[in-house]
Amino acid sequence: MSELQSTSPMIEARALTRHFTSRKQTVEAVRGLDLTVERGELVALLGPNGAGKSTTLRMLTTLIPPTSGTATVAGYDVGRDPREVRRRIGYIGQGNGAGHNQRARDELVSQGLAYGLDRNTARDRAVELAASLGLAELADRKVSTLSGGQRRRLDIAMGLIHGPELLFLDEPSTGLDPQNRANLQEHVVALRERFGTTVVLTTHYLDEADSLAERVVVVDHGTVVADDTPDRLKAVHASDRVVLGFRDHADAACAVRRVATAHPRAAVRHDGTHVYVEMGGGTFAVPALLADLAATGTPTVSVEVARPTLDDVFLNLTGRSLREGTGTDQSTPSETEEVVAA
Repeated sequence: MSELQSTSPMIEARALTRHFTSRKQTVEAVRGLDLTVERGELVALLGPNGAGKSTTLRMLTTLIPPTSGTATVAGYDVGRDPREVRRRIGYIGQGNGAGHNQRARDELVSQGLAYGLDRNTARDRAVELAASLGLAELADRKVSTLSGGQRRRLDIAMGLIHGPELLFLDEPSTGLDPQNRANLQEHVVALRERFGTTVVLTTHYLDEADSLAERVVVVDHGTVVADDTPDRLKAVHASDRVVLGFRDHADAACAVRRVATAHPRAAVRHDGTHVYVEMGGGTFAVPALLADLAATGTPTVSVEVARPTLDDVFLNLTGRSLREGTGTDQSTPSETEEVVAA
């Protein structure tokens, strides 16, 4: 690899687009998307179903060509040098990639050999990954006999077998129980610490993105609508929720007027004996808020503060909750056909 390739961003996409034809109409799955991922970063690519996340990953992994725009991955152009891109990445898609009539261990070893590992190294890596992902006791079973969650773990092991520079994880936790989700997250963290692997993932598990990702890139209608750390996204695009409890309706009504006057930018409403306040920095504002209410004769009897979540961010940015649908990104019929033909 040249010095330029080793110091350039791991991913650099500019004005990336992908159009499909469905029922004689053009579907714009990705529209002029710009994305930069530095080497060693862990970035979550998130958005509502159909936002273009999976299509973007398929272009970056050379499974489908862009309609227009440019993208380099690991220093190589996805259109001109797809073979070099594929040698340097691991891709765990939403479907199962292992042959149903093969043993799990053989699939892992074969995958390692395909990436140029010698047989001993491939076997050692297969044993290591099978143990870390809870597949050791299943290694001699045919893939067709494994459960959905077990097959998912095998797909993940196959994507990691060659220790890639860049790992794409498209809904990696789908079908995994909480324990195996945690094991997967630990393995991803360990992979980064040991090899400096760059990771790009899509997920519907917001806690996964929040705890793992250094950056969250929000995609909607085929373009990037926000790109920042999880904490900054929540600070800018969502508010703390403060719930204040009072002795009676009259105190609650007085508190609404007092809070609205003191914090004109806050959204304030009351329901019975409770007042609901949505405001930035609510955690830090609560002590002064309580003191002010007590001094004016409307003391609270309870208080609750809820920090914003990434789902709140999505709702404010896109008008939809990420949890409205937790299935996979839906492809257009022509997209599916083209992926199969690629």
